[in-house]
Amino acid sequence: MDRERIDEALEVLWLLDEEGHYELERFRLSSDDPDVDELLTALLEDDLVRTEEKMIRLTEKGRPLARGLIRRHRLAERLFMDVFEMKDELVEADACRMEHILSEELTDSVCTFLGHPPTCPHGKPIPKGECCKKYRLEVTPVVTRLSDFEVGSEGRIVFIIPKETARIGRLSSVGVVPGSTIRLLQKMPSCVIQIDETTIALDPDIAKEILVKKIV
Repeated sequence: MDRERIDEALEVLWLLDEEGHYELERFRLSSDDPDVDELLTALLEDDLVRTEEKMIRLTEKGRPLARGLIRRHRLAERLFMDVFEMKDELVEADACRMEHILSEELTDSVCTFLGHPPTCPHGKPIPKGECCKKYRLEVTPVVTRLSDFEVGSEGRIVFIIPKETARIGRLSSVGVVPGSTIRLLQKMPSCVIQIDETTIALDPDIAKEILVKKIV
């Protein structure tokens, strides 16, 4: 069977798993495959899924494969939107292609380049890789937290990970949004940045939630 058909099924199953849905009928309705029965047979024969009482779940063999596909897809989305600044409507198709061809080594390189982002542009979690466990000690990511940025340096805000959703609106109202170019003026006692001609003071905890790519 076409490998991409298997991959697409694994991806659908992972997405359903994230939502807490394991119903076999839900999988049938969510799949775009032209022959779902044939697909299910292949998944079972390859020991990628197990079915029981109208439920379907990934096996120990299938789960890491699905996890890798989702990781590559969501990292590709981040790369295309945050670095290449591609439009959202173009990103999905290209990310789908990338998830099938990226090697594990290249995937970790992309993850490191992006600063090990925890979520995709749509807020869904990106499964962690070995590089994410090591980066605190072994690598310097291209994208860093504003709280770890160098005073005097210029950078572009790549993404914001707020603990409180309301913070996004407050930050946006003063121009602190992904894509903004900032200069870090000081870190303590508060984090002070400059955006255009405006100087903004941020609480250190909020600075930890803002990730920046240095402009060189």
